[in-house]
Amino acid sequence: MADSAIKEQRAQYAKIAVETPEAMSALIKELEGTSRRKRQAAAAVLSVAATIKPEALTEFSDVFVNALSRPEAQTRWECLDILTNIIPIESRLCDKAIPGAESALFDEDSGPLHLAAMRFLCRLGATTENRSQKVWPLIDEAIQCYHGDIEFQEMLVAVIAFSEGKLADEVAEELKARMAFDAKSGKGVLKKRAAQIVENLS
Repeated sequence: MADSAIKEQRAQYAKIAVETPEAMSALIKELEGTSRRKRQAAAAVLSVAATIKPEALTEFSDVFVNALSRPEAQTRWECLDILTNIIPIESRLCDKAIPGAESALFDEDSGPLHLAAMRFLCRLGATTENRSQKVWPLIDEAIQCYHGDIEFQEMLVAVIAFSEGKLADEVAEELKARMAFDAKSGKGVLKKRAAQIVENLS
C-alpha cells in the first residue's frame, strides 16, 4: 500500500476513534498488547487522533507513558507525539513521561525517536519555570549530541518554541550561551534558527 493510502487510512481510523469509545478502547488494548506489529499500528493511528482531538486521549495518558518502555522505536515515538499533543490540555499528566523521554532521546538507533523526544521535552519544559529547570540538562545535552545529525534542524524548531516559553532565568541564560556560537558563526538555516533563539532570550 502506498504511503499516501496508509496515511489516509490512519486518518479515517483516527476520526472514528475520537468519536467512538469502542474504537478507542480497541486501539488502546492493541497498544497494550504483546504484538509488536499491532502496537505500532495502534500507536500510529492514536498519534493522528491526538492531532484531531487530544482531549479524547488524556484519560489514557498512563498507557502512553508505559508504552515508552516498549522495545520498538516507532511505538515510542508515536506515543511521545501523543503526549506532546496532550501537554497543552493536561500538562501534569505528562510529567511522568520524562524518564521515558530521556531514554528515547539518547537511544542509539533512531533519529525519529530522538526528534520526538526533543519535541516532547521542549514543549513540556516551556510550560513552567520548574519544568524548564528539570528538562534543560537533557535538551542541552541533546543539542550537543545531535548538532550535525539530519534531525537537528527540526530539533531547533522545538528549541525555538522552548525559548518562547516560561523559562527559569538561569535556563534562559544557559540556552542563550549555548546557541551564541551558531547564531554568530553558523551558516544558512542553522544560523537563522540559532539567532532566533538568542533574540527570543535577549
